[in-house]
Amino acid sequence: MSVFEHPDFDHHRQVVFGSDEASGLRAIIAIHDTHRGPALGGLRIYPYASEAEALTDVLRLSRGMTYKSALADLPLGGGKAVIIADPRTDKTPGLLRAMGRFVDSLGGAYITAEDSGSSEADMQIIAETTAHVCGLRRDGIESGDPSPFTAWGVFCALRSAVRHGLGRRDLEGLRVAIQGVGHVGEHLARHLHAAGARLVLTDVNRGALTHLAEELGAETTTPETIFDAEVDVFAPCALGAALSSDVVERLRAKVVCGAANNQLASPEIAERLMARGILYTPDYVANAGGVIEIAWQRRDDYRREAAMSRIEGIGTTLDEIFARATRERRSPARVADDLARERFGRG
Repeated sequence: MSVFEHPDFDHHRQVVFGSDEASGLRAIIAIHDTHRGPALGGLRIYPYASEAEALTDVLRLSRGMTYKSALADLPLGGGKAVIIADPRTDKTPGLLRAMGRFVDSLGGAYITAEDSGSSEADMQIIAETTAHVCGLRRDGIESGDPSPFTAWGVFCALRSAVRHGLGRRDLEGLRVAIQGVGHVGEHLARHLHAAGARLVLTDVNRGALTHLAEELGAETTTPETIFDAEVDVFAPCALGAALSSDVVERLRAKVVCGAANNQLASPEIAERLMARGILYTPDYVANAGGVIEIAWQRRDDYRREAAMSRIEGIGTTLDEIFARATRERRSPARVADDLARERFGRG
């Protein structure tokens, strides 16, 4: 199948394949849209089973970044990069420098940053061969890691979703299931615990899961049974496509709000959630905190307080989306898509 015939091709501006024999680099960069500015999106390093699987992921993720930046009202377009490799065994300085050269070859049309499988330290190495990289530590900034900001944005989104979906203005005693307690999921769990929520956690990393659960007094379950948990809110914070038709039928939560990208296995899942009376929080709205922080770091007048205030505006954006969805009797996913397309010129 060609790129143009791919079901997830959405009139992307560029899809570029790159390789480097010396380092073993095999990578794809997808630039979805640059109407609002250069395409910003993280670098995912993952041992994809095939090139086709990697292409599907990068096409979906880059599209999501366009929508995310548009609804966060940022002067940025959407892009993404993937490296087909195991980050635990294949990631070397040589491979990262080769990736930097690949990014640099696009002349600034794409700006890379940290994502699943890559770290702030990796971005520092990539920065040796390209200036088109964000999420770096600099004077006045403790860390370039966007994870805490993503988590804070999801927390603000969850408060909005709970107000609209459950009619509650506080989180005390609220039961939340978190699928995945990596960088973002762990921070989200801490925010929810501090707000009085009761947590059910799962992760493929049993050691990290057990440690966090003991610290927060949370329950744990297996990745296979997290969907059946008796909770008010389900928070997908692992990889995408967590919400399949089977999962939707099993969910007992009345609200879905998490940090994962591309949570819906297919677009029609949004309608199925709505039919079951489950309020779905569009993922690219909820998880925009990291990209807002990264965009703010690009400014000469960076102030953490201003970035955090902008991130807290995610809740206000969702208030608008949820209210409009209720009025129009449509899924919040459809309403969010329409608003985003209006902002980047495809409405």
